[in-house]
Amino acid sequence: MTHHDPGRFIVPDSMDGERLDRALTALCAESSPLSRTRIKDLILQGAVSIDGAPVHDPAHKVGTGRVITVHLPEIEPSDLVPENIPLNIVYEDDLLLVLDKPAGLVVHPGAGHGQGTLVHALLHHCGSSLSGIGGVARPGIVHRLDRETSGLMIAAKTDTAHRHLAAQLSSRTLSRTYRALVLGAPMPPAGKIETSIGRNPNHRLKMAAGVKDGRAAVTRYCTASSFGKDQTCTLVECTLETGRTHQIRVHMAHIRAPVIGDPLYGPQKTALRARLRKGGYDDDVIDHICAFSRQALHAVALGFIHPENGKPMRFESPLAPDMGELIKILK
Repeated sequence: MTHHDPGRFIVPDSMDGERLDRALTALCAESSPLSRTRIKDLILQGAVSIDGAPVHDPAHKVGTGRVITVHLPEIEPSDLVPENIPLNIVYEDDLLLVLDKPAGLVVHPGAGHGQGTLVHALLHHCGSSLSGIGGVARPGIVHRLDRETSGLMIAAKTDTAHRHLAAQLSSRTLSRTYRALVLGAPMPPAGKIETSIGRNPNHRLKMAAGVKDGRAAVTRYCTASSFGKDQTCTLVECTLETGRTHQIRVHMAHIRAPVIGDPLYGPQKTALRARLRKGGYDDDVIDHICAFSRQALHAVALGFIHPENGKPMRFESPLAPDMGELIKILK
Protein backbone atom coordinates (compact mmCIF):
# COMPACT_ATOMS: atom_id res chain seq x y z
CA MET A 1 0.00 0.00 0.00
CA THR A 2 1.46 3.35 -1.01
CA HIS A 3 1.25 6.34 1.29
CA HIS A 4 1.35 10.06 0.81
CA ASP A 5 2.40 12.43 3.53
CA PRO A 6 -0.22 15.03 4.48
CA GLY A 7 1.74 16.65 7.22
CA ARG A 8 4.31 17.14 9.91
CA PHE A 9 3.15 18.82 13.08
CA ILE A 10 5.15 20.18 16.00
CA VAL A 11 3.41 19.74 19.36
CA PRO A 12 2.79 23.19 20.89
CA ASP A 13 3.09 23.92 24.64
CA SER A 14 -0.69 23.95 24.96
CA MET A 15 -0.83 20.25 24.03
CA ASP A 16 1.92 18.94 26.31
CA GLY A 17 0.71 15.67 27.90
CA GLU A 18 -2.35 15.40 25.58
CA ARG A 19 -3.42 12.05 24.07
CA LEU A 20 -1.96 11.51 20.59
CA ASP A 21 -5.37 10.99 18.88
CA ARG A 22 -6.81 14.15 20.46
CA ALA A 23 -3.74 16.29 19.73
CA LEU A 24 -3.60 15.10 16.13
CA THR A 25 -7.31 15.70 15.52
CA ALA A 26 -6.81 19.32 16.64
CA LEU A 27 -3.54 19.77 14.71
CA CYS A 28 -5.07 18.37 11.48
CA ALA A 29 -8.20 20.50 11.80
CA GLU A 30 -6.83 23.33 9.65
CA SER A 31 -4.83 21.69 6.88
CA SER A 32 -6.41 18.28 6.28
CA PRO A 33 -9.34 17.68 8.65
CA LEU A 34 -9.66 14.02 9.65
CA SER A 35 -12.19 12.59 12.08
CA ARG A 36 -10.89 11.29 15.41
CA THR A 37 -12.08 7.80 14.42
CA ARG A 38 -10.07 7.99 11.19
CA ILE A 39 -6.99 9.26 13.10
CA LYS A 40 -7.34 6.40 15.61
CA ASP A 41 -7.42 3.92 12.71
CA LEU A 42 -4.30 5.49 11.17
CA ILE A 43 -2.43 5.26 14.51
CA LEU A 44 -3.42 1.59 14.92
CA GLN A 45 -2.26 0.92 11.32
CA GLY A 46 1.18 2.38 12.13
CA ALA A 47 0.74 5.39 9.84
CA VAL A 48 1.61 7.93 12.57
CA SER A 49 5.13 8.48 13.91
CA ILE A 50 6.65 10.72 16.58
CA ASP A 51 10.21 11.90 15.93
CA GLY A 52 10.45 9.23 13.21
CA ALA A 53 9.32 6.24 15.32
CA PRO A 54 5.86 4.74 14.61
CA VAL A 55 3.44 4.92 17.57
CA HIS A 56 0.54 2.43 17.69
CA ASP A 57 -1.27 3.66 20.81
CA PRO A 58 -3.94 6.39 20.34
CA ALA A 59 -3.68 7.21 24.09
CA HIS A 60 0.12 7.82 23.90
CA LYS A 61 0.90 11.14 25.64
CA VAL A 62 2.66 13.70 23.44
CA GLY A 63 5.30 16.18 24.59
CA THR A 64 6.03 19.80 23.64
CA GLY A 65 8.30 20.17 20.59
CA ARG A 66 7.87 16.56 19.40
CA VAL A 67 7.37 16.14 15.64
CA ILE A 68 4.31 14.09 14.65
CA THR A 69 4.19 12.84 11.07
CA VAL A 70 1.10 11.33 9.44
CA HIS A 71 1.41 9.09 6.36
CA LEU A 72 -2.02 8.77 4.76
CA PRO A 73 -2.58 5.55 2.82
CA GLU A 74 -3.69 6.15 -0.77
CA ILE A 75 -7.48 6.04 -1.12
CA GLU A 76 -8.46 2.41 -1.68
CA PRO A 77 -10.73 1.74 -4.63
CA SER A 78 -14.22 0.64 -3.59
CA ASP A 79 -14.89 -3.06 -4.07
CA LEU A 80 -18.30 -2.16 -5.54
CA VAL A 81 -18.60 -2.16 -9.32
CA PRO A 82 -19.86 1.18 -10.68
CA GLU A 83 -23.11 0.87 -12.65
CA ASN A 84 -24.50 3.21 -15.28
CA ILE A 85 -27.92 3.86 -13.76
CA PRO A 86 -29.49 7.14 -14.88
CA LEU A 87 -29.73 9.76 -12.09
CA ASN A 88 -31.60 13.04 -11.86
CA ILE A 89 -28.84 15.32 -10.49
CA VAL A 90 -30.28 18.65 -9.31
CA TYR A 91 -26.99 20.26 -8.19
CA GLU A 92 -23.34 19.22 -8.15
CA ASP A 93 -19.94 20.68 -7.24
CA ASP A 94 -16.55 19.29 -6.13
CA LEU A 95 -17.78 18.46 -2.62
CA LEU A 96 -21.34 17.18 -2.91
CA LEU A 97 -24.34 16.52 -5.07
CA VAL A 98 -28.10 16.75 -4.62
CA LEU A 99 -30.28 14.32 -6.54
CA ASP A 100 -33.96 13.55 -7.01
CA LYS A 101 -34.28 9.83 -6.29
CA PRO A 102 -36.95 7.81 -8.07
CA ALA A 103 -39.13 5.39 -6.10
CA GLY A 104 -37.83 1.81 -6.34
CA LEU A 105 -34.10 2.67 -6.14
CA VAL A 106 -32.36 1.17 -3.09
CA VAL A 107 -29.83 3.58 -1.54
CA HIS A 108 -27.26 1.24 0.08
CA PRO A 109 -25.90 -2.13 -0.99
CA GLY A 110 -26.93 -4.79 1.53
CA ALA A 111 -28.50 -8.21 1.86
CA GLY A 112 -30.43 -8.91 -1.34
CA HIS A 113 -29.16 -5.72 -2.98
CA GLY A 114 -25.59 -6.48 -4.02
CA GLN A 115 -26.00 -4.35 -7.14
CA GLY A 116 -28.24 -1.78 -8.75
CA THR A 117 -28.23 0.64 -5.80
CA LEU A 118 -27.83 4.42 -5.65
CA VAL A 119 -24.27 3.95 -4.33
CA HIS A 120 -23.36 1.89 -7.44
CA ALA A 121 -24.91 4.61 -9.63
CA LEU A 122 -22.98 7.40 -7.85
CA LEU A 123 -19.67 5.52 -8.19
CA HIS A 124 -20.27 5.51 -11.96
CA HIS A 125 -21.46 9.11 -12.11
CA CYS A 126 -18.71 10.62 -9.92
CA GLY A 127 -15.83 8.50 -11.18
CA SER A 128 -12.47 9.90 -10.08
CA SER A 129 -13.99 12.97 -8.38
CA LEU A 130 -14.60 10.94 -5.20
CA SER A 131 -11.83 11.64 -2.71
CA GLY A 132 -13.00 8.91 -0.39
CA ILE A 133 -14.98 8.42 2.78
CA GLY A 134 -13.03 6.76 5.60
CA GLY A 135 -10.16 5.97 3.22
CA VAL A 136 -12.31 4.28 0.54
CA ALA A 137 -13.34 5.91 -2.74
CA ARG A 138 -17.10 5.88 -2.31
CA PRO A 139 -19.86 8.46 -2.00
CA GLY A 140 -20.91 9.49 1.51
CA ILE A 141 -24.64 9.03 1.96
CA VAL A 142 -25.62 11.69 4.50
CA HIS A 143 -29.23 10.59 5.04
CA ARG A 144 -31.27 7.76 3.55
CA LEU A 145 -34.57 7.53 1.78
CA ASP A 146 -36.49 4.24 1.90
CA ARG A 147 -36.46 2.29 -1.35
CA GLU A 148 -40.03 3.28 -2.31
CA THR A 149 -39.77 6.91 -1.15
CA SER A 150 -38.96 9.41 -3.91
CA GLY A 151 -37.39 12.86 -3.77
CA LEU A 152 -34.35 14.89 -2.74
CA MET A 153 -31.20 13.43 -1.23
CA ILE A 154 -27.68 14.70 -0.64
CA ALA A 155 -24.42 12.76 -1.07
CA ALA A 156 -20.89 13.89 -0.19
CA LYS A 157 -17.84 13.35 -2.39
CA THR A 158 -15.20 14.02 0.27
CA ASP A 159 -14.61 12.89 3.84
CA THR A 160 -14.64 16.50 5.09
CA ALA A 161 -17.94 17.35 3.35
CA HIS A 162 -19.47 14.12 4.64
CA ARG A 163 -18.56 14.89 8.26
CA HIS A 164 -19.67 18.52 7.91
CA LEU A 165 -23.10 17.49 6.55
CA ALA A 166 -23.49 14.64 9.07
CA ALA A 167 -22.84 17.18 11.86
CA GLN A 168 -25.56 19.44 10.39
CA LEU A 169 -27.91 16.47 10.36
CA SER A 170 -27.35 15.83 14.08
CA SER A 171 -27.45 19.54 15.02
CA ARG A 172 -30.63 19.87 12.88
CA THR A 173 -29.34 22.62 10.58
CA LEU A 174 -29.92 20.25 7.65
CA SER A 175 -33.67 20.49 6.98
CA ARG A 176 -35.79 17.84 5.23
CA THR A 177 -39.42 18.34 4.23
CA TYR A 178 -41.70 15.64 2.84
CA ARG A 179 -45.21 15.44 1.46
CA ALA A 180 -47.34 12.38 2.13
CA LEU A 181 -50.81 11.40 1.02
CA VAL A 182 -52.59 9.87 4.01
CA LEU A 183 -55.94 8.24 4.64
CA GLY A 184 -58.25 10.39 6.77
CA ALA A 185 -57.16 13.66 8.32
CA PRO A 186 -54.61 14.13 11.09
CA MET A 187 -56.07 15.70 14.21
CA PRO A 188 -55.18 18.39 15.02
CA PRO A 189 -54.60 19.54 11.37
CA ALA A 190 -51.08 20.68 12.31
CA GLY A 191 -48.86 19.62 15.17
CA LYS A 192 -45.75 17.92 16.45
CA ILE A 193 -45.44 14.16 17.01
CA GLU A 194 -42.91 13.15 19.67
CA THR A 195 -42.45 9.46 20.53
CA SER A 196 -39.67 6.95 20.72
CA ILE A 197 -39.23 4.75 17.64
CA GLY A 198 -37.65 1.32 17.82
CA ARG A 199 -37.81 -2.16 16.34
CA ASN A 200 -41.30 -3.66 16.56
CA PRO A 201 -40.97 -6.54 19.07
CA ASN A 202 -43.52 -8.66 17.16
CA HIS A 203 -42.44 -7.98 13.57
CA ARG A 204 -38.76 -7.94 12.62
CA LEU A 205 -39.19 -5.77 9.51
CA LYS A 206 -41.28 -3.08 11.17
CA MET A 207 -40.52 -0.19 13.47
CA ALA A 208 -42.97 0.99 16.14
CA ALA A 209 -43.74 4.19 18.07
CA GLY A 210 -43.52 4.20 21.86
CA VAL A 211 -41.10 1.27 22.09
CA LYS A 212 -39.37 1.11 25.48
CA ASP A 213 -35.73 1.13 24.29
CA GLY A 214 -36.50 3.14 21.14
CA ARG A 215 -34.79 6.40 20.19
CA ALA A 216 -36.46 9.82 20.45
CA ALA A 217 -38.22 10.86 17.24
CA VAL A 218 -39.84 14.21 16.39
CA THR A 219 -41.93 15.03 13.30
CA ARG A 220 -43.73 18.33 12.68
CA TYR A 221 -46.65 18.17 10.26
CA CYS A 222 -49.33 20.41 8.75
CA THR A 223 -52.24 19.83 6.39
CA ALA A 224 -51.58 21.04 2.84
CA SER A 225 -54.94 20.05 1.30
CA SER A 226 -57.71 17.50 1.74
CA PHE A 227 -59.92 15.53 -0.65
CA GLY A 228 -63.32 13.84 -0.62
CA LYS A 229 -66.25 14.18 1.77
CA ASP A 230 -65.19 14.47 5.44
CA GLN A 231 -61.51 14.69 4.43
CA THR A 232 -61.26 11.14 3.09
CA CYS A 233 -57.61 11.70 2.18
CA THR A 234 -55.17 14.46 3.10
CA LEU A 235 -51.92 15.75 1.65
CA VAL A 236 -49.69 16.51 4.64
CA GLU A 237 -46.32 18.24 4.80
CA CYS A 238 -43.88 16.77 7.32
CA THR A 239 -40.60 18.21 8.56
CA LEU A 240 -38.16 15.87 10.28
CA GLU A 241 -36.38 16.99 13.42
CA THR A 242 -34.78 13.54 13.82
CA GLY A 243 -34.07 10.85 11.27
CA ARG A 244 -35.27 7.46 12.50
CA THR A 245 -35.94 4.50 10.21
CA HIS A 246 -39.43 4.82 8.62
CA GLN A 247 -40.07 7.84 10.88
CA ILE A 248 -42.84 9.62 8.92
CA ARG A 249 -44.54 6.34 8.02
CA VAL A 250 -44.56 5.20 11.67
CA HIS A 251 -45.61 8.60 13.03
CA MET A 252 -48.50 9.10 10.58
CA ALA A 253 -49.83 5.61 11.35
CA HIS A 254 -49.41 6.41 15.06
CA ILE A 255 -51.80 9.39 14.77
CA ARG A 256 -54.23 7.25 12.72
CA ALA A 257 -53.51 8.93 9.38
CA PRO A 258 -51.51 6.16 7.66
CA VAL A 259 -49.65 6.82 4.39
CA ILE A 260 -51.57 5.46 1.39
CA GLY A 261 -49.85 2.54 -0.36
CA ASP A 262 -47.52 1.85 2.59
CA PRO A 263 -47.12 -1.96 2.67
CA LEU A 264 -45.90 -2.00 6.29
CA TYR A 265 -47.87 0.67 8.15
CA GLY A 266 -50.53 1.69 5.63
CA PRO A 267 -54.27 1.10 5.73
CA GLN A 268 -55.49 -2.44 5.00
CA LYS A 269 -57.15 -2.69 1.56
CA THR A 270 -60.64 -3.39 3.03
CA ALA A 271 -60.46 -0.38 5.38
CA LEU A 272 -59.13 1.77 2.53
CA ARG A 273 -61.98 0.74 0.20
CA ALA A 274 -64.64 1.32 2.86
CA ARG A 275 -63.28 4.78 3.73
CA LEU A 276 -63.03 5.83 0.07
CA ARG A 277 -66.57 4.61 -0.63
CA LYS A 278 -67.83 6.58 2.36
CA GLY A 279 -65.99 9.60 0.96
CA GLY A 280 -68.14 9.41 -2.17
CA TYR A 281 -65.59 7.95 -4.60
CA ASP A 282 -66.72 5.51 -7.31
CA ASP A 283 -65.24 2.07 -7.93
CA ASP A 284 -62.84 3.16 -10.70
CA VAL A 285 -61.19 5.71 -8.43
CA ILE A 286 -61.15 3.28 -5.49
CA ASP A 287 -59.48 0.58 -7.65
CA HIS A 288 -56.85 3.06 -8.82
CA ILE A 289 -56.00 4.22 -5.30
CA CYS A 290 -55.91 0.67 -3.92
CA ALA A 291 -53.53 -0.30 -6.73
CA PHE A 292 -50.98 2.43 -5.80
CA SER A 293 -47.96 0.23 -5.26
CA ARG A 294 -45.70 2.24 -2.94
CA GLN A 295 -45.95 4.55 0.04
CA ALA A 296 -47.19 7.93 -1.24
CA LEU A 297 -44.23 9.81 0.27
CA HIS A 298 -41.92 12.28 -1.48
CA ALA A 299 -39.00 14.40 -0.17
CA VAL A 300 -39.99 17.85 -1.50
CA ALA A 301 -37.37 20.14 0.05
CA LEU A 302 -33.82 19.99 1.38
CA GLY A 303 -31.84 22.77 3.03
CA PHE A 304 -28.27 22.84 4.37
CA ILE A 305 -25.20 25.03 4.83
CA HIS A 306 -22.55 24.49 2.15
CA PRO A 307 -19.52 22.82 3.85
CA GLU A 308 -16.98 25.02 2.06
CA ASN A 309 -18.41 28.53 1.60
CA GLY A 310 -20.97 28.49 4.45
CA LYS A 311 -23.80 29.59 2.13
CA PRO A 312 -27.32 28.38 2.91
CA MET A 313 -28.52 26.11 0.08
CA ARG A 314 -32.14 25.11 -0.55
CA PHE A 315 -33.62 22.76 -3.13
CA GLU A 316 -37.21 21.87 -3.95
CA SER A 317 -38.68 19.02 -5.96
CA PRO A 318 -42.17 18.75 -7.46
CA LEU A 319 -44.20 15.74 -6.33
CA ALA A 320 -43.32 12.51 -8.16
CA PRO A 321 -45.60 12.03 -11.21
CA ASP A 322 -47.37 8.96 -9.75
CA MET A 323 -48.32 10.94 -6.62
CA GLY A 324 -49.43 13.90 -8.76
CA GLU A 325 -51.66 11.53 -10.72
CA LEU A 326 -53.18 10.16 -7.50
CA ILE A 327 -54.02 13.68 -6.30
CA LYS A 328 -55.65 14.54 -9.66
CA ILE A 329 -57.88 11.47 -9.32
CA LEU A 330 -58.79 12.32 -5.71
CA LYS A 331 -59.76 15.85 -6.71
